[in-house]
Amino acid sequence: MAGIATCALTLSSRSNFGTSWLEFDTHHRRTIRGKPKRWRNFGIRAEVNFVNPDEAKKLVTDEGYAVLDVRDKTQYERAHIKSCYHVPLFIENQDNDFGTIIKRTVHNNFSGLFFGLPFTKLNDKFVDSVQSQLSPQSKLLIVCQEGLRSTAAANKLEAAGFKNVACVTSGLQSVKPGTFDSEGSTELQDAGKAGLITIQGKISAVLGTVLVCAYLFITFFPEQAEKLLQLAPSS
Repeated sequence: MAGIATCALTLSSRSNFGTSWLEFDTHHRRTIRGKPKRWRNFGIRAEVNFVNPDEAKKLVTDEGYAVLDVRDKTQYERAHIKSCYHVPLFIENQDNDFGTIIKRTVHNNFSGLFFGLPFTKLNDKFVDSVQSQLSPQSKLLIVCQEGLRSTAAANKLEAAGFKNVACVTSGLQSVKPGTFDSEGSTELQDAGKAGLITIQGKISAVLGTVLVCAYLFITFFPEQAEKLLQLAPSS
């Protein structure tokens, strides 16, 4: 019986757009008495590239990357890059179980009211939706508003077999006006701003936090709230 040892090789390449890796893990042909010769494992792993807005622009114009916007519908409609694909990583949560109703009520009286953020849940059909529009060989520039959702989306797509994936570090909020041709009622970097915070600024954010805390205290601790009101001086 004769055997040949396993070998592993990792190749790294660098560019202005970050570092990508190729990993090779091979098991050479092995002969075992009574069993046929066969090849074992061979795998390739690609990592996501993180780029700044100027580098992202070059990926689109010079290297043919398609833009995939993974923000929710509300932010997308406020402003988005022209001719981009839109598949939200999170979708509006319209479930009506008791726990979800409580969470939605709290959300709508804070994040929804003061920051204009919708109440969402993870889109469990995200990968399937992307695969129905784009092939794993596609070059993808994934964008969101702050950079967190695009990172999560990129990891999901990389695990599903997409090998040419890039994300904008810090998201569209870091993109200067005019970097990309866009559509919508505002600039790309302002698409995440909505609700009372845009009207009253920092003061409304502070007052909103106080009001929401008071609301939650009265809702969940009514007896303690009543005692506090009784201690308040009457006019």
